Amino acid sequence: MTASVHDIDYRLAFDLAPIGMVLSRNRTMVDCNQRVCEMFGVPREQLIGQTFQLLYPSADEYERTGQRITPILNAKGVYADDRVMKRVDGRFKGETFWCHVTGRALNRDAPHEAGIWTFEDLSARKPVKAELTAREREVAAHLMDGLTSKEIGKSLGISHRTVEIYRVKLMRKYQASGAADLIQKLMRG
Repeated sequence: MTASVHDIDYRLAFDLAPIGMVLSRNRTMVDCNQRVCEMFGVPREQLIGQTFQLLYPSADEYERTGQRITPILNAKGVYADDRVMKRVDGRFKGETFWCHVTGRALNRDAPHEAGIWTFEDLSARKPVKAELTAREREVAAHLMDGLTSKEIGKSLGISHRTVEIYRVKLMRKYQASGAADLIQKLMRG
């Protein structure tokens, strides 16, 4: 006998999903699944009621990310990027790692009002090797998406020349011989 759609336990499916999932209101976590708890090293009870800031390497990155994604969520209703997040507790407490984050606003006119977010740990294939500043991480993420300096500058609200300065710093830190080499090294971590 096959199970009908009415027999599916959606709570169990949410809890055991192979990708991290969070339901949010005003950038505060109202529910999350087991994979998020494993990824960030904390029990569900410690995440519920907390803002997403807890998962970021710094308060500044949390604020800038919120400002950057708002117009995109307003326009498209969805947003996705690769960003560096921080493990909260457990044996890897404080460790930063690359994470693919995707979100959907339930109300485009108030994108942070309520949302559904997924988190995919990319650390196995994309480790954080070089010590980067918050802005360097943002520029690196956009470079890996194939954006030009002008496009990155527009997205981050800085000049393309400032982006070029960050690109040079990244090339130095990763000992890259050129733009293509830098992107390849960023992808590898």
